[in-house]
Parts: sequence; structure tokens; C-alpha cells
Amino acid sequence: MSLYTPEETTAVIKAVTLAGMAVSIADIGIVSTALEAGALAQQVVGAAKNYPNNSIVQSVFSAEAVKNNSPKAPEGMTPDNLIDTAMSAINEAVAIVTAKATPAEVEEYKQFIYTAAEHVAKAAGEGLFGTGSTKVSDNEAASLTKLKAALSV
Repeated sequence: MSLYTPEETTAVIKAVTLAGMAVSIADIGIVSTALEAGALAQQVVGAAKNYPNNSIVQSVFSAEAVKNNSPKAPEGMTPDNLIDTAMSAINEAVAIVTAKATPAEVEEYKQFIYTAAEHVAKAAGEGLFGTGSTKVSDNEAASLTKLKAALSV
């Protein structure tokens, strides 16, 4: 049984996925975006294994919960408005989990959000097929900096 309502579960998952999407669209490329989407999915699906002692992750990031609550990209997204949307989603999710989890678990959840976004940024490089040696572009780095500040990690 989850500690979170279906609406809260959606909000907690949404914070992670929108943060990853915001970094991914900072520099859009057909192949790199696909690689980054896969990297985000890998982080979300692997969350329960990577954070075995975190009640937030264990309650919300089961395979079934993720499958049933994964948000879609908002309409009309741009790098600027999606990072703002992600930060708003993060604030909402952190408020939800703060009421139900220990401070240490909340900090670990916030670190998970940032780590997932960072993993997305490092998933593909610049250039043809995302194989370039520069893995994190300036735009992705700027998005990560905004997320890091919003998360206080």
C-alpha cells in the first residue's frame, strides 16, 4: 500500500520526469533526444533498486505506479517554459513528500531528481548521432544549474 494518494504519486513522479525532460529539450536532436529519453526511463524504472531504504521511492516508483502515472510532455514546451514547469512540479512534490517522509528521505528524493536530470544530460553528446565528446552542452548545464538551485542540492 502506498503512502501517497494517486494524485500525490503523479506529482512525485512528475517532478522527476519533467526535470529530465527539461534538460533533454535544452538541446534537441533526434538521436540525442531519444538517447536522453532512454536514460531518463532507466533512472525512473531503476529508482526502487537504487534507493532501497527510501520510503518515498519505494512507495511511488514501483514499476506499476510509474507505468500508470508517467506524465506526458506539456503542449507547447520550450526549453525556458519547461524548466519553469519542472521547478514548479519539484516544489509541489517536495511539499508532498516533506509531509510524509523523514528529512533524510526528502533530501535523498531531491538528490534523485537531480541525479536523473544529470544522467539525461550526460546520455548523449553533441554532433552526429549524439556521439560527440562534449556530453553536457551549455544549455543543458544551465538547466542543471537551475534545477540544482531549485532543489538545494
